Amino acid sequence: MQSSSTTADDLKSALSASRRGFVAVGFFSLFINLLMLTAPLYMLQVYDRVVSARSTETLIFLTAIMVFMFAVMGSLEWIRSRILVRVGNQLDSYLSRRTYSAMFEMGVKNATQRSAQPLSDLNTIRQFMTGNGLFAFFDAPWMPIYIALLFVFHAAYGWFAIGAAIILFTVAVFNERSTRKQMQEANSENVKAQNLANSNLRNSEVLHAMGMLPGIQQRWYERHLSFLKKQTLASDRAGIFSNMSKVLRMMFQSLILGLGAYFVIHNEMSPGMMIAGSILLGRALAPVDLLINTWGGFNNARSSYKRLNELLTQIPSSLRKMSLPTPQGNVALETVVVVPPGSKTPALRGLNLEVSPGDHVGIIGPSAAGKSTLSRALLGIWPTANGAIRIDGADVQHYNRDELGPHVGYLPQDIELFDGSVSENIARFGEVDSEQVVRAAKKAGVHEMILQLPEGYDTVIGSTSGALSGGQRQRIGLARALYGHPKVVVLDEPNSNLDDQGEQALALALKQLHDEQVTVFVVSHRPVLLRNVDKLLMLKDGQVQMFGPRDDVMKQLAQQQQAKSVQHQGA
Repeated sequence: MQSSSTTADDLKSALSASRRGFVAVGFFSLFINLLMLTAPLYMLQVYDRVVSARSTETLIFLTAIMVFMFAVMGSLEWIRSRILVRVGNQLDSYLSRRTYSAMFEMGVKNATQRSAQPLSDLNTIRQFMTGNGLFAFFDAPWMPIYIALLFVFHAAYGWFAIGAAIILFTVAVFNERSTRKQMQEANSENVKAQNLANSNLRNSEVLHAMGMLPGIQQRWYERHLSFLKKQTLASDRAGIFSNMSKVLRMMFQSLILGLGAYFVIHNEMSPGMMIAGSILLGRALAPVDLLINTWGGFNNARSSYKRLNELLTQIPSSLRKMSLPTPQGNVALETVVVVPPGSKTPALRGLNLEVSPGDHVGIIGPSAAGKSTLSRALLGIWPTANGAIRIDGADVQHYNRDELGPHVGYLPQDIELFDGSVSENIARFGEVDSEQVVRAAKKAGVHEMILQLPEGYDTVIGSTSGALSGGQRQRIGLARALYGHPKVVVLDEPNSNLDDQGEQALALALKQLHDEQVTVFVVSHRPVLLRNVDKLLMLKDGQVQMFGPRDDVMKQLAQQQQAKSVQHQGA
């Protein structure tokens, strides 16, 4: 079960956990903005007191105070930046594992959505939080204070500042409304283009061998071009408003200087107030100008937030389940219906069967019969749409995966080895138990082959395992499946890449598993592996056609084949 309060609020909770950091940033922003008054006040005193009195001592004293104040302000700015960096790191540490887990689970549930984009989205949010753009949100609330000081200088100064602020806010609003949709669409196209490129890289050998690169490159380029067009449109519009904001702010500062000169001429304002007012107006409008200039980064962060929130909502964090006893290998299927992710048609329909601990079951059937789907469903990789798959009476979905994992072994059709040493791959990237690693390798008949590698068990292999042949990868994958003391092992076409020696080693491994009373499911079409299984399960169109002792099923198959032969001859 999931708690309703934790299904969709992971991001909000992470930001709430960083509340103290934001409060600290706001506290430092208070003093920073107060110290921002140093420049206008210094100008005011220099023009109105030092110049009129021609006092060198006063000038030196005021200058020393000004330098000290700016030094303090610079220190506070530095501390504020460091706090935001650590707030970003805290957000990352709070969400990175959760994001990785959700991204991984999404990839399991839907192969078309296997992408590392969520981690990029989290990084985008963190970078925005540690950048200058966020300072605009902390400094903007001080705008009324600066405008109030302008009213102290002269009422016309205050009203002029309000009018300038309204104009710049209007520019900011138009910037938001005119670029938001285009930026979101551009980001979406960019994500699709990157996912397509990643998918193509994973199949680079096939593309190169069959000369498919130009065609697949064109397909990627069309998406990339769509992204560029939409980004260009959004950037062009944002550039208009950004430049308009910059020009307007500079113009307003000059205009208020001219306005001040008018009041100085008519003895309504001192020269110091004229200069200080221009500086104050620039400071008051700076947050709005900064916000407009960093709006692209804000939009990117907002899009990333939306995508990441959708992922975390789709894949809620599950509560820790109560630990169940170590499974012994009894497997039961109760009216099982499985719909593959992304499909609407069941691949398995109404499967009912029970397998005793230690039984070896061969799974056979024509293509698209549901054999690989059953392999995934047995281990809880794909959930059932109806019915239940039970291990020792407990629904496989009720086990904590990290507790069930060591007691099951799985060898899929597509062998994936990961960046690391051979021993780490066999040990499933847990704590490497040398004795268990060698034991699993010997059981899989791959120990001698590993010793021939450049660094033996310490040989580092990549995720593509380019230095290993398909058969070697499959045998190391088998050793990984047999590591530890699994009670249930599922092997999907385990001999598809094996030579005669590899098949003999696999047969010996299956015999040893039989002696150890390990429940094994083997998907295979080759008689050599089905020779010693206890039971045979024949699937057709996702349903059980035959299930029972191996000899009985083989006898039925032979009778069916003989009957078909007679019918064919009669025809």
